[in-house]
Amino acid sequence: MRAVIVADIHSNLDAFQSVLRDAEARGGVDEVWCLGDIVGYGPQPRECIALLKEYNHLCVAGNHDWAAVGKIDISDFNSYAAEACMWTSQQLQQGEKEYLTNLPLHVFKDDFTLAHGSPREPIWEYVVSHASAWENFRHFKTPFCLIGHSHLPLVFQELKDKGEVILRTLPEGLPFSLGEGRLIINPGGVGQPRDGDPRAGYAIYNDSQKCIVHYRVPYDIASTQQKMERAGLPSLLIERLSYGR
Repeated sequence: MRAVIVADIHSNLDAFQSVLRDAEARGGVDEVWCLGDIVGYGPQPRECIALLKEYNHLCVAGNHDWAAVGKIDISDFNSYAAEACMWTSQQLQQGEKEYLTNLPLHVFKDDFTLAHGSPREPIWEYVVSHASAWENFRHFKTPFCLIGHSHLPLVFQELKDKGEVILRTLPEGLPFSLGEGRLIINPGGVGQPRDGDPRAGYAIYNDSQKCIVHYRVPYDIASTQQKMERAGLPSLLIERLSYGR
């Protein structure tokens, strides 16, 4: 079984389509595991939901997903994110709102726990430090946890006997073995990367080889930016796609 792992699509259809085409070219897609934030920031929320639903998929709720349907308050968002959230909410139809409303906070699949922010606090917590990762290892029981939210391709490995956590960047294009201790893995962001690389990021899990491979895929950034301009979305959100920040 091959699962395509995506996070933080953020209504960026061009990026999402490029990721899925790349995954198909690398051997096909059996399942799509989505780590939340299908919508928010970008110009095509309805189309991204529809495309995800074409696949056999699992999906958890992200903060932008629930904010777009009023399940959480947008007062904690910065002004740009809040403006995009309100615009997104106006675009969604009833079926799409019901889909986002009903997304769970956690999904458990074989050896994996799926969450958006963290297993401890799925909606808001960013896991980007040794300390936050160490605390979160206590909050899931499976060997591996997949998260999004930070838009950064990272791996945290628990060294329980030493009371330590190792942090490393998830390498691009190289198999990362899942046989060495418990792990928290972030595949990076599809629709709004924040690691200085504007290409869409995702990962493929191969259960027969017990490994995850992280990939980066170029997409038509200018096309997405033009759609955002036509929608009247904030210029900062448009510009940042060029820089992956």
